[in-house]
Amino acid sequence: MSARSGKTARRKATPTARPRRRLWWSRLSDEELLDLRLCDLGLRIDGSPVERPLRRLYAELERRGIGFKPHYWIAQEWFSPDGVPGIAIPFYLLHPRLKRLERRFMEEVEGGNADSLMRILRHEAGHAVDTAYRLRRRKAWRETFGPASRRYPRHYRPRPGSKRFVQHLDSWYAQSHPTEDFAETFAVWLGPKARWRRQYAGWPALRKLDYVDRTMQELCGRRPLVRARHHVEPIKIARRTLRQHYAAMVRHYRSDDVEKIDQILRRVFTARRTRAGQVRASRFLRENAPRLRRRVAERLGASEYLVQEMLDHLTERSRRLRLLVRGEKRKALRRVERLLVALTRKARTGVGPWIAL
Repeated sequence: MSARSGKTARRKATPTARPRRRLWWSRLSDEELLDLRLCDLGLRIDGSPVERPLRRLYAELERRGIGFKPHYWIAQEWFSPDGVPGIAIPFYLLHPRLKRLERRFMEEVEGGNADSLMRILRHEAGHAVDTAYRLRRRKAWRETFGPASRRYPRHYRPRPGSKRFVQHLDSWYAQSHPTEDFAETFAVWLGPKARWRRQYAGWPALRKLDYVDRTMQELCGRRPLVRARHHVEPIKIARRTLRQHYAAMVRHYRSDDVEKIDQILRRVFTARRTRAGQVRASRFLRENAPRLRRRVAERLGASEYLVQEMLDHLTERSRRLRLLVRGEKRKALRRVERLLVALTRKARTGVGPWIAL
């Protein structure tokens, strides 16, 4: 992710335990909570559920001889920005009430349990170490993982059986980009050495783990080259409401290829009026929304709320394109259902090929 300007702030090197605060908004209904601005939530890491995992991360780095400790701050999502060797931690992890809201809208909570939280922290720490010591500029780094300048894909098609990459986060994330390959390899390396040597014995990925092992030994006792302590897009300056935040998140994950969706919609429906009394596609979708929502939710095990968001998008695009129902309504309904399944699946996973209708 590209670094963007953020207000500089300092944070203690090691988090200290403090009693948890009772936040006044925790008893609000969802609708009332959604109208609060992110900057008004009054969140802090001290005393939150992520405080202890951060201490554990620091202890793991120290045990491995890494004196560098990435700083951290509260943001809207997980990331470690280019040029800033730190970790942005999503706000929803800091309170159970916000976790429930995140799950309602996004279907999952990234880092929502102790195991997944530590996995992501180790991964983001890998990005921070890469930035702090400018490792990606090294010839050996590029020969091992590939050029960091490679264009970041909007989607990637992983090879589940490949042994050239470690397996740490879901969706074979190491295969998405060289910088992610390094971060995933670093995260695995940070665990017990005997475990990863045994687990990846005979895999080409072991060469990458050995590279990280040698490089980290070389960096023992060295000060980082990049010591910026910026907080990029911190939650305390975010003026949007929770409602606006989730509306934007759902839009982003449900449709990152509008042209492709429009192309398929034009095949499902038509822009030409061929007979009197043709029904508008947007009206057709609204009338069949309950049935489509229920069937797709049951088929995918998704929430009806998420499916309805996808359906609303198709309805709006059909209205803007002035599409009409052509042919038999039953066939049109089946085609719409297939498109809705594909769109919902992509919104949930971020991967997967488009269907051909």
